[in-house]
Amino acid sequence: MDYVVKRIGKMAFHARTPSGHDIHMDAKEASGGDGSAPTPMETVLAALMGCTSMDIVAILNKMKVEVYKYWISANYEYAQEHPRVFTKIELVYHFAGKELPKDKIEKAVSLSQERYCSVSAMLKKAVDITLKIEYEEDAT
Repeated sequence: MDYVVKRIGKMAFHARTPSGHDIHMDAKEASGGDGSAPTPMETVLAALMGCTSMDIVAILNKMKVEVYKYWISANYEYAQEHPRVFTKIELVYHFAGKELPKDKIEKAVSLSQERYCSVSAMLKKAVDITLKIEYEEDAT
């Protein structure tokens, strides 16, 4: 699997994934970049959130849960000294809808974190990841 990352600016980089997609990254201005794209650490957190979200939507689809709004947010802490790695990540899963099947949602979140999300499985070896599910009653 070939993966190429090329410098395209002061601290800006372009990645071409093996599947042919583009990812741009840059450093913040305080670190010598222009802040023109997410930092590598921001993309790591986005990958975690995207991975678990895709799992959950797929699992809920298999469970015939289809009418709901979903989003995910994260709270995090990172080391103040280099390397500035994540030390804690809290994933907050938000579901809104009418008569949400909480048992199925909780099962989907659990399956994602315990079995399917490869990004989470990798990060859990180095970072304390906690989960929270929030429900909002919605007329949808």
